[in-house]
Amino acid sequence: MLGKTSISAIRALLLLAQRRGGERWTPRRIAEELGESPTYMAKIVRQLVKSAILEAEKGAKGGVRFARRAEEVTLLAVVESCRGTIVGDFCRSERTEEAWCGFHLAAAELHAAVRGVLACWTVARLLERRGGSCDQEDGAPCLMGCVAAQSEALGPGDKKPLLQLGGRA
Repeated sequence: MLGKTSISAIRALLLLAQRRGGERWTPRRIAEELGESPTYMAKIVRQLVKSAILEAEKGAKGGVRFARRAEEVTLLAVVESCRGTIVGDFCRSERTEEAWCGFHLAAAELHAAVRGVLACWTVARLLERRGGSCDQEDGAPCLMGCVAAQSEALGPGDKKPLLQLGGRA
């Protein structure tokens, strides 16, 4: 349902959100931590900066950090920053809602549901939902990676990531 860009953006935001003190991270450092392409991560970070989810600073101590609190960043904002406004696939009709066909009604309901779910989940809420295992019961890895048992976010000087994203410790 969500594309690779949206998934990678969410993973990057989870990584940044677990750090204290507003430490700035370069797209390259984020990419290395997540096992992503630095070029691809730079593209994603640019989109998140353009959408005012992250803020960027150039220079030797430059990088990106949250422009807003993680509690204020919804998955809807992240997905729409990566792919544009989520639009419904409705019938091509100018009729009133009472005259819509069944497919149009179903598509409108699906569109509202998807936007509603994405709007109620924030980056902070994702971090609150800590799981204990990297692997699902069917053996497939979690797209967001493991969440370690620690309950506190790491400080800027800490090296071991709280989230073991992309199967890396």
